[in-house]
Amino acid sequence: MDDGTAGREAPSASVQSLARGLAVIRAFDGENPEMTLSEVARRTELSRATARRFLHTLVELGYVRTDGKNFALTARVLDLGYSYLSGLSLPEIAQPHLEKLAAAVQESTSASVLDGTDIVYVARVPTKRIMSVAISIGTRFPAYATSMGRVLLAALPVAEATERIAGEALSARTPATIVSADALTRELEKVRASGYAFIDQELEVGLRSMAVAITDGRGRTIAAINVSGHAVESTAEAFRARVAGPLRDAARAIETDLRSAKPVSNLLVSG
Repeated sequence: MDDGTAGREAPSASVQSLARGLAVIRAFDGENPEMTLSEVARRTELSRATARRFLHTLVELGYVRTDGKNFALTARVLDLGYSYLSGLSLPEIAQPHLEKLAAAVQESTSASVLDGTDIVYVARVPTKRIMSVAISIGTRFPAYATSMGRVLLAALPVAEATERIAGEALSARTPATIVSADALTRELEKVRASGYAFIDQELEVGLRSMAVAITDGRGRTIAAINVSGHAVESTAEAFRARVAGPLRDAARAIETDLRSAKPVSNLLVSG
């Protein structure tokens, strides 16, 4: 009898090794750009022996460097994402609109897509340093604590958004961060109703951000763009009033250009 497993293969050792190798690479981020073997093992939940084997393999391949004690990624890891990014029309189309938006509001602007429970930056125009960590293409942040992330989560079917929230460890990045799943669910309902997301010092103290969705010709959300600025420079209400119109105009302009370009189905928010 066919139990539905015919033709399926159990994960091979090589597939498991690939997954572990990628986990080691992803363990490095803006807050952990350099780590010891013990730190890598702890963040990846691998044994020290396994983590050591993967780290030294990555060193041999040129993706990681070491001084004998600490490990860090090299610029070669950018090659891993280049093929993906070069195939997207969103970054190149969004960039000039983000530049125009940044000039109009005199604030930093960005575009991102959803990857699981994180957002990944795919375009950015910085006008000033707004965070303690540098933000660049490929930077990841937890979606729940970002304006773009909440726009992208709100665009998912309600059940799927709820499931992702339930599976995420909601930690307080600042005293203002929403860490209750119920409160975040209610916040996403507000985003769906208003068409935008606004965070006030939830990702980092002193940072405000407002975001809206980028949709395709079928009305599906494929990305989000935002405007971010220092909280000390104006009130939350004044910030929203100043950037809302230009932000929405930029989103509509990006959508218009995207619809006349190549298909962007590979940009759909996903996991």
